[in-house]
Amino acid sequence: MTNKRERVRQELLADTRLVEAVVDAVHEQVPAYTALDGSRFPEVRAIAAWATDRLLDHWVTGGAIGDADLRRFRGIAAARAADGRPLQAVLRAYRVAAAVLADEVAARAPQLSAKDAFALAQLLLTAMDTISEEMTTAYAATSERLTGDRDRSLQLLLDDLIAGRHASLGALGARASRLGVQLPERYCLLVAEPMDARALDGGSSDISLATSTALLTALDGGGTRGTSLATTHGSRAVLLLPAASAEAVPDVLRRHSWRGCVISGESLDRVAVAHRLAAGALDTAPPHAHHPERVLTDADAHVLALLAGHPVVSPDQIGRIVLGPLVDRAQRHLLEALTAYVDTGSANAAARELHLHPQSVRYRLRRVRDLASRDPQDPWQRLTLDIARTIVLGGRSG
Repeated sequence: MTNKRERVRQELLADTRLVEAVVDAVHEQVPAYTALDGSRFPEVRAIAAWATDRLLDHWVTGGAIGDADLRRFRGIAAARAADGRPLQAVLRAYRVAAAVLADEVAARAPQLSAKDAFALAQLLLTAMDTISEEMTTAYAATSERLTGDRDRSLQLLLDDLIAGRHASLGALGARASRLGVQLPERYCLLVAEPMDARALDGGSSDISLATSTALLTALDGGGTRGTSLATTHGSRAVLLLPAASAEAVPDVLRRHSWRGCVISGESLDRVAVAHRLAAGALDTAPPHAHHPERVLTDADAHVLALLAGHPVVSPDQIGRIVLGPLVDRAQRHLLEALTAYVDTGSANAAARELHLHPQSVRYRLRRVRDLASRDPQDPWQRLTLDIARTIVLGGRSG
């Protein structure tokens, strides 16, 4: 009897379609898993492979779920509490997986007896009961601990956001709600650092959460509106703020002798992308890109990513991000004035090329500055405009 079960076990474990069938069923039948970010599925697949292996082993040997297995399940439950995946969805996923496993074993029924089938059914029922109880307890304990240490929990929430460790926007909202915050639909992500490394806490190479929180206080009253988060990454502060807070960033950073990059064009489920853009911009921006009256923005970050060979979006999208309304056909005369100015190096020379009065060119360049929020006379901003107009005009001519 045991030998028959062992043959079935080996046959199932050797078939990679078993784990894929489990993952596909969970993905299709459990809404919280349907909405999972694709980066999370390797973890789901690994858990499914481990759990099916353990259950089949207990079926063959007549054993029961032991302490080592239960510790693993408790750890999984704690992780799900931390990333905000609903417990009901997690437990349903295990029930769906158990049903798939039963179906796969049943497909090999000619090799098995009624006693084998009964043993599997009894094992799965007992296992689901035990797993549910253990995971519920661990999930509740972790949720209580995270809620009790609210400041640390809020930091972990942002840490998970910028690392891409989140199940879905719904799970994020539920997790934030438990902590008494509401994540802003329109946000800006600020990554900032002291201009002088000696300004770091106590001469350390890292900054403290208190420093990030102080910066948050200056920008958003310490998050009193319940929509702002702060964390640290080495020598940098990372803040998630309502989009409207972006206007105050340059002044606050100047007063603190910091520099930074603000990303406001990414959706809430792409905070990880926003962080990668901002951090990359601070890593690669030349000194003259930083100006006391402004911070680096999406446009700067996308251009720098393009120059580094790691663009997040296509070149034509970068052109539109930098130029904004200037890509409209109705503004072609402004784009032509910008092109002539960049190519010739002065408003007077551009005026001669365009057969315009120099004052007309200067007026158009002011309009360029207003519409694109980029000053053609600033060396760094002129470079970003030059790259963008080259992309856009090149695309039109093609």
